[in-house]
Amino acid sequence: MKKYLLFLMVLTISVLSCGQDKSTTENSEDKPEMIFNETDHNYGTIKYKGDGIYEFVYKNTGKVPLIIKRVDSSCGCTVPSWDKEPIAPNGKGKIVVKYDTNRIGSFIKSIKVFSNAENSPVELIIRGEVKVTD
Repeated sequence: MKKYLLFLMVLTISVLSCGQDKSTTENSEDKPEMIFNETDHNYGTIKYKGDGIYEFVYKNTGKVPLIIKRVDSSCGCTVPSWDKEPIAPNGKGKIVVKYDTNRIGSFIKSIKVFSNAENSPVELIIRGEVKVTD
């Protein structure tokens, strides 16, 4: 009988501890969302040693501030910079990407944006071709 009661107590405690407390779980409505005007930019043809800078503009459509944790590029030839301050709800920000145009030829590079947003990470793509022109 003691084993049976002990089993029931352990089972009851296990069942109760598995229930989720909704006040401690994160609600997706409480997260920001990062919406970009575009996530894929084609430079077309870029002049060798020309301007390889592009700005990806985004908006925080959530109800709380958006915080960008980090931005990673697929190689050292692509250097991103971003807003270090939180972006308020309905606020706008930008990820500035600089591609090294000292490399001749076609390219496709990716940039991943990690944040506290519901849709994190977001992948951005840049593509084009660097040519020597007269």
